[in-house]
Amino acid sequence: MKAIVCTKYGPPEVLQLKEVKKPVPKDNEVLVRIHASTVASGDIRLRSFTWAPWFWLPGRIMYGLIKPRKKIPGNELSGEIEALGKDVTLFKVGDQVFGITWTISFGGANAEYLCLLENEVAIKPVNLTFEEAAAVPIGCLTALVLLRKGEISSGQRILIYGASGSVGTFAVQLAKYFGAEVTGVCSTTNIEMVKSIGADRVVDYTREDFTKSDQSYDLIFDTVMKTSFSKCKNSLTPRGIFVTVDYPLVTALWTSIAGSRKVVFGIGNKIEDLSFLRELIEAGKIKPVIDKCYPLEQTAEAHRYVEKGHKKGNVVISMV
Repeated sequence: MKAIVCTKYGPPEVLQLKEVKKPVPKDNEVLVRIHASTVASGDIRLRSFTWAPWFWLPGRIMYGLIKPRKKIPGNELSGEIEALGKDVTLFKVGDQVFGITWTISFGGANAEYLCLLENEVAIKPVNLTFEEAAAVPIGCLTALVLLRKGEISSGQRILIYGASGSVGTFAVQLAKYFGAEVTGVCSTTNIEMVKSIGADRVVDYTREDFTKSDQSYDLIFDTVMKTSFSKCKNSLTPRGIFVTVDYPLVTALWTSIAGSRKVVFGIGNKIEDLSFLRELIEAGKIKPVIDKCYPLEQTAEAHRYVEKGHKKGNVVISMV
């Protein structure tokens, strides 16, 4: 089968299209013929290893000391089940599915086939194309889990920093679904798009610093690791919560002990949540935002584009 292979850390040029052995499902796995996958910001960091200095050694131990331990990038996908392990009971051959590899490293989805556990896939929303469905799992699950950790509830005032990105576009829509009043923060070129997916108000960060206004929020969600609790704390209500996709361990521990305002972070891996999101999508409550779509052989070019940091929603890799 064809796959994108990364044999060393470095620029997009380290990604090569190669023929590799087609996987065979284990007893508890399904073999998915992939129709579409994605290039996410996490793929960029893993390929180039652009992490904070303090994470360099732990990261190399986790992902591979001198080269990536797992060679095929991509962690979310959509496709069709081609074969089943003997213990699989939830799916049948021909089912159209979407899913995510529950791995902190390259998951192998930038390829024509991938074996996954039953709890890593769910039936694809009927109203989405394969390209649209592949763009859902990481961004939408991250937004859902972190909004829940931020104790989102109806009537709250919420600010989403990075509202035009993958996590941000889903966070805006989910926050509206939960009944919040949503302010999105993005650049000038993305204002209309963020409004179109439900934001009540949009702040252009190139022209306005939301922390300098007198508006306060019950929840501030940094979806792009571009701000911090220290910058935002005065814009939180007295019992407000700062939510982030980063991992500010010390800050989170300190605020849990010393203050009424809190910091929370994390990620989820419940397939039930993916099924819940499918229901919302089929009901028309949320939809993925697709910026660009590349064929598999242009995955390196997709990495170059995502690396610029200006994508709108999601960047998809199509196999067909």
